[in-house]
Amino acid sequence: MRVVAKSALKAKMLEYFRDVETTGDELVVTSNGVPVLRVVPITRKKMSAEEAFADVRGKIEYRGDMLSPTADEWPET
Repeated sequence: MRVVAKSALKAKMLEYFRDVETTGDELVVTSNGVPVLRVVPITRKKMSAEEAFADVRGKIEYRGDMLSPTADEWPET
C-alpha cells in the first residue's frame, strides 16, 4: 500500500494509477496527513463460457447450418 498526498497525486496522477493497475496494490490519498481516499484496482473473476451464458442457455434457438458460409450475406470488401 502506497500513501500519497493530494498535491503529489495531482502532479503524477497517471503514474500512480498505472502503478495501481500493474501491481494491484492500493493507493491511499491523504489531505493534511489524514487519509481521505483509497484507490484500488478492480478485480474481475474469470468465467467459463458456461458461466457467462448460463442466463440464456435454452432460450436461444438457431435454425440452419451454423457452419455454412456467409459470403452471400456479408460480401467481402
